[in-house]
Amino acid sequence: MGSELGRQVFGQRVRQWVSGLVRGGRRGTVVVACPDGDGGPAEEALRVIGEYGDRLRGCRLTVLVLADGAPDLPTRLGAAEAELPPEVTVHLMPGPPSRLPVALRAAGAAGAPMLSYLEGADAADPVALSAAATGRPAEALLFAAAGTPLRAALGDAGFPLSTAVELADAGRRIGFGTGSDRSLEALKEELWATGLRMVGPHGEPLAPAPEVDPEPLAGVLLAELVRHGPRTVTELRRYAVTATAYRAVDALRAMTTLLDTARVSRAPEQGRLGGDVLLTAAGPAA
Repeated sequence: MGSELGRQVFGQRVRQWVSGLVRGGRRGTVVVACPDGDGGPAEEALRVIGEYGDRLRGCRLTVLVLADGAPDLPTRLGAAEAELPPEVTVHLMPGPPSRLPVALRAAGAAGAPMLSYLEGADAADPVALSAAATGRPAEALLFAAAGTPLRAALGDAGFPLSTAVELADAGRRIGFGTGSDRSLEALKEELWATGLRMVGPHGEPLAPAPEVDPEPLAGVLLAELVRHGPRTVTELRRYAVTATAYRAVDALRAMTTLLDTARVSRAPEQGRLGGDVLLTAAGPAA
């Protein structure tokens, strides 16, 4: 279940990322570090890229695969590459994720917009993550065992925004680093679309649904206001998306609940609950 789920989430992220690349007509790099020679994520990336066909004209896309222990992987990736337009180049290099800096230089792929996928015991490798963060811009999706400190690793590597979501029934944790609020919020929506239960802010299973009980997140946001003082709607929404399993839309519902129950006040007092509205705790967290 683990690898298949990682492949599914990564495939959706590749789709969103390549869509942006096509609109900008730029060069870009997709990095896939395959654990134990599992080429599934790399094959999924090439399959998704192939959906764009002629729309890749004007772009230059490098797919860099790091893998060990899969004798048939060159043949499998070669067959997939043969179906792709000439704008796409695939490089397969042996070695663990820590070889990513060398691999990027060898492929001439450094400095481009970069989407990286790292899975398994080396998903939080600091050398690999620091190299992944050199993309302009950079995004990294990590898939590791439950309890792995992915968010801290992404922050240490230089990603301005990061989150980590524990999957309640899969024994896995997914991490994501980016510099874009929009990408971060999209990733959360993609995770919720899988239908898998996540771990809520108090360790409880959180089942994805179009609308969830806003109270647990409301309590988390109120505690944040009590600890650190007034925050804007934008800051609280970002906190919810980075520090919990919830989405941006859930954060807005939780803030509305806090206002409706007079646990917070707002300035200005009237108008839309926009990003620059300032919320202040009315008293200690319950």
